[in-house]
Amino acid sequence: MNALLKRVWIGLATTLIVSLAAVALPDHIQIGDDGRIHVGAPTPSPSTAEPTPESTSPPLTQDAVDEVIRTAVSAAGLDPAQGRPIGAAGANSNRTGWTAVREKTAAQSEMNTICSDLERQGWTLNPNGDRPDASRSYKRGGWYLLVSTRGQSQAPSTTSALTDSQTYLTVTGLQLNLSDIPLPEITVRIG
Repeated sequence: MNALLKRVWIGLATTLIVSLAAVALPDHIQIGDDGRIHVGAPTPSPSTAEPTPESTSPPLTQDAVDEVIRTAVSAAGLDPAQGRPIGAAGANSNRTGWTAVREKTAAQSEMNTICSDLERQGWTLNPNGDRPDASRSYKRGGWYLLVSTRGQSQAPSTTSALTDSQTYLTVTGLQLNLSDIPLPEITVRIG
């Protein structure tokens, strides 16, 4: 009985880990219709093999991403100078952003306007794990932007506490190059 229980727990733990990994790295982990889990760069089947077009989006600089954020924040009718920047200004960093305390009643529509402007500027929505009412993520030119309206978890340590009617409206930019991370090809069969 102990061996059976141990196998059940191992199976549940494996399923949980793989499911979380599939959400975090959708380009590298796929769960097939047959229940098999494929880790690593996807290999197209011979019947559907087509050359994939190269990304036409050139790498962006931090200054360009800062300008994208300022433009999107301005499109929502907000003054970028009224918020706080995330990251050091002018530093050659892989992290940038903007945050401000907003009234909860206005923050959702402001977030929607910021997201619409990012799409207008050519950013691609990355829907994995997003909750449209709380956060959305976008990618372009090696950068990922997360737009969110979540309580204190996104706040810099120098900001004051929020009232019940307030939230943080945050746009965080991270430069990630996940394609440089080599992942082995692994196939796991569960069941």
